[in-house]
Amino acid sequence: MAEDMVVDTVPRGLSAAQKGKGKVETGSGRQVKGGPWVEKYRPTSLADVAAHKDIIDTIDRLTGENRLPHLLLYGPPGTGKTSTILAVARKLYGAQYQNMILELNASDDRGIEVVRQQVQDFASTKSISFGPKVNVKLVILDEADAMTKEAQFALRRVIEKYTKSTRFCLICNYASKIIPALQSRCTRFRFAPLDPSNVTERLRYVIQQEGLDVTDGGLAAIVRLVNGDLRKALNILQSAQMASPHLTEEAVYLCTGNPMPKDIEQIAFWLLNEPFDTSYQKITQMKTSKGLALVDVVRELQPFVFSIDMPPAVRVQLIDALADIEYDSVTHVFVVALVITSLVGIYYPLLYGSS
Repeated sequence: MAEDMVVDTVPRGLSAAQKGKGKVETGSGRQVKGGPWVEKYRPTSLADVAAHKDIIDTIDRLTGENRLPHLLLYGPPGTGKTSTILAVARKLYGAQYQNMILELNASDDRGIEVVRQQVQDFASTKSISFGPKVNVKLVILDEADAMTKEAQFALRRVIEKYTKSTRFCLICNYASKIIPALQSRCTRFRFAPLDPSNVTERLRYVIQQEGLDVTDGGLAAIVRLVNGDLRKALNILQSAQMASPHLTEEAVYLCTGNPMPKDIEQIAFWLLNEPFDTSYQKITQMKTSKGLALVDVVRELQPFVFSIDMPPAVRVQLIDALADIEYDSVTHVFVVALVITSLVGIYYPLLYGSS
């Protein structure tokens, strides 16, 4: 059975949010010059999808054998979930695919009325066969984890009723927010963050196509910042090249507002070597002069701690304290001076107080 093909753990991912995705054009999938590169370079076939070879091969085989099950594609943003199912739709329906699919973003239309009206109306209409193998329609529900529980239970009944004529593909970041009754009716595929090599390869292709002047350091900076999110990488590349025709590492960091690695190294040096008052003053000055966001500084300091030689117990306490500061900075209205004081203060009792 296809439903038994993939068994995976439910991930803990990012919260569902608006992704800013646009519609893909029929045919080549390329939009007019000047449009978003995430759409201009969206894959139009399964062979063009970056990474996830095992998943792509499995879905490609099921599609070719006319055995496509209901699908649940989940994982972090920018990993190819939507591009994959749109490529499947093109393979199934060819030039008629716009007439054979219903694509909804559930974070916009998340209530039960959408299921009762748009989804059920589409699923209940008779499909048009364009060949001996194509006799089912396709409903794509993006951001399905934003649907209310009532809507999900209603969708379960629709799936049961129209399985013979319609296939459903649920796309989400959090599989845990999809009710078990829906999960059990779908074959699940987890799309992990892309490997840096896959992101680099795709960016090099775009750079070549657009004729951009990007240094190796600039390319590496983009790959480092996106953490496997190809959509984010393309957005950074497009915005950064508008601001700086010669795209260097520094230009990328200036465009995104993230602290440069050398700035993090300098801050870490002050925290580990300077007196409390001096460290506080220098970090405050750098934050003001370079416009750094403290939450980004705290976040970048966490992996840096692992490169410092220190007792494991001290490292654990530092990471725990940095995590608390980051959480408070994100979830509460904070005073800059207090955050910097907390940041400087956690190093003294941990590194010197116990000696």
